[in-house]
Amino acid sequence: MPSGEPQQTSSPDRPARTARPRELLMCRPAHYDVTYSINPWMHPEKPVDTALALAQWEQLRSLYEDAGHTVHTIEPEQGLPDMVFAANGATVVDGKVLAARFRHVERTAEGPAYLQWFLNNGWADTLWPEHINEGEGDYLLAGRRLLAGTGFRTDARSHAEAQEFFGVPVTGLTLVDPRFYHLDTALSVLSDDEIMYYPDAFSPGSRAVLRELYPDALLASHADADVFGLNAFSDGLHVFLPQAATGLAAQLAERGFEPVGTDLSELLKAGGSTKCCTLELRRPA
Repeated sequence: MPSGEPQQTSSPDRPARTARPRELLMCRPAHYDVTYSINPWMHPEKPVDTALALAQWEQLRSLYEDAGHTVHTIEPEQGLPDMVFAANGATVVDGKVLAARFRHVERTAEGPAYLQWFLNNGWADTLWPEHINEGEGDYLLAGRRLLAGTGFRTDARSHAEAQEFFGVPVTGLTLVDPRFYHLDTALSVLSDDEIMYYPDAFSPGSRAVLRELYPDALLASHADADVFGLNAFSDGLHVFLPQAATGLAAQLAERGFEPVGTDLSELLKAGGSTKCCTLELRRPA
């Protein structure tokens, strides 16, 4: 697809889908490693292949660029092995940048590093948060609503902070399974009014909220959730997701999306995959 030109697909029994070119921020895993454990996926005693992680990351970037998206990169910093997970670095809505403030000391330096990148690149409307939030790991924009995760990382008090800063409604969702410690590991936004999620990752009340807001949502099986199939990025037509999530890919195709398989198996050793590596830069309309 030529850059800047929307791609469309439709059929008599499927809704029309349009791919909208996006602006993304990514970080090469030059210093990627698993040297500590802050989620159930991380096992420092197991070896990590940094060269393989780099190759898999480069392939993801190529897939985005081939689909017409613009990819910016931030320089990775020594001593920050999780900096590759750019989604955690900030939340960007209408040109406003809510910086990330991490819960674990091992990642705290990432917040200022990402904020400095934004300041250096002309993003002047920024906010250093009072409360802990881990960027788009726990904030997902669906149309004009922010779905906001809490339970393991992001402080629920930051939801009000985000609503006041961005001026869009924020809906809090509580995560209950430590394997799905960020919202973007348990839920993915497919379009302005469509999502897919894994119900068992959420509290009963949050499941009820999701059923109320998205009665036709695509529901992931345990098998697909367990390979991080919901850690996906959608441009409205293409859905980039782990290739191991075959059930989700089939369901997406049935709904008129075009699934694009990714392999970030080396990064999964740190509890991250496709969406974790991808921060969307949303400028004012």
